[in-house]
Amino acid sequence: MTTSNSLSQDQLKTLVGQAALEYVRPGEIVGVGTGSTVNKFIEALASMKDHIRGAVSSSVASTERLRALGITVFDANEVDSLSVYIDGADEIDGRGFMIKGGGAALTREKIIAALARRFVCIADESKLVDVLGQFPLPVEVIPMAAAQIRRRFEAMGGSASIRQKDGLPLVTDNGQHIIDVRGLAISEPLQFESAVNQWPGVVTVGVFAHQKASLCLLGTAQGVRKLEF
Repeated sequence: MTTSNSLSQDQLKTLVGQAALEYVRPGEIVGVGTGSTVNKFIEALASMKDHIRGAVSSSVASTERLRALGITVFDANEVDSLSVYIDGADEIDGRGFMIKGGGAALTREKIIAALARRFVCIADESKLVDVLGQFPLPVEVIPMAAAQIRRRFEAMGGSASIRQKDGLPLVTDNGQHIIDVRGLAISEPLQFESAVNQWPGVVTVGVFAHQKASLCLLGTAQGVRKLEF
């Protein structure tokens, strides 16, 4: 799949959203993530909705989109495993490690990723980085622990703030808050994820290293580039 013209970021997202259909197995339930790139995949998935059993979704927003298109949405507890989970990333490096959570759905995304045998990341080429951390790292936290978690990140050299919406702390689908951490360079994502997940009050850190991508469909001006990990 190639193109001779310069494509907008929105067009690149459409390109990889459509390319991801190749990894959806007929007759099965597909894991579906959250975000603007995934919305393109959901639109494309409508074309084969009669050939799949349905989907497991990582957010209320994605669930509403899927149902509006006539796609059955299952609860994660109804599924033993998934052949594939398709989701975007805020950053992905050359090993398939990612930062996710810009859409505040990181906890449910990680739960569904852990159910899947294969994680297919769909992203435009601006998301590919050498070292994770330029994108603010989202961390879902229990509100009473927010201040001490912020202090721990600041002791590591980061700048941490509680994500706001309409002048108040954003509340996730799980009823928690999000801390965004700037100024980190995460060179060892596996160790970093394991360590931060142990901090009291952390629900989920937005480093996806233990649930990394096995394949990335990267939208580029030359078409879809496949990165295997």
